Amino acid sequence: MRWQALALAAGLAGLGVSIYLTVVHYSAIPVACPATAQVNCEQVLASPYGVIAGSAIPTSAAGIVWFALSALLAAGRVAGRVELARPQLAWAALGLATVLTLVYIEIVELGAICIWCTTAHVLVLLIFLVSLSSSNMARVRT
Repeated sequence: MRWQALALAAGLAGLGVSIYLTVVHYSAIPVACPATAQVNCEQVLASPYGVIAGSAIPTSAAGIVWFALSALLAAGRVAGRVELARPQLAWAALGLATVLTLVYIEIVELGAICIWCTTAHVLVLLIFLVSLSSSNMARVRT
């Protein structure tokens, strides 16, 4: 259960990051991020990849949904709902696949990374690892 508490905390932290980036997208607030050749949040967020499929919806809005559901799944697991192990792992795997794609885009396509995005990516990886470990533990117990 302790590991699921970590996944819950990571989900809530990722939710906070995603909300912040969504607020930045829809407001005139500049993103709090250094701007160097390799680290440039503005370059990443203002790129065509900063929105979902050419819409006006920022990718961070999808992050809000993903992290909210991740937090709910982790909260269920903290409450002892073992049957959520597989859905949590599947959801985390989907998140990890998305993160790998976004990291590729940042590094290869854009040549810059966003510190806020990287924070969210690390949180997704953490949730995936906890889910993988917890899924194995749930299988052992049943």
